[in-house]
Amino acid sequence: MQPKNNPDNYKFKVNLLNGLSNPARRALFGAGITELHHLCNFKLSEIKILHGMGPKGIRILSEALEKQNLTFKNE
Repeated sequence: MQPKNNPDNYKFKVNLLNGLSNPARRALFGAGITELHHLCNFKLSEIKILHGMGPKGIRILSEALEKQNLTFKNE
């Protein structure tokens, strides 16, 4: 049985995880990002340096934000 705080068990309110790798999901969870709008509180450069977040993950997150007319925090 996995612990409750395992990001693989966490229910994200927005389907933020679709297509993201497990390391990318763990990176977001570790940074306290559990909903798409939480990304608006972070600069893109801050997300890029998270361990486990690669180019594909950044692309997926950027596209999800764009679909919701949201953006990363300005640099």
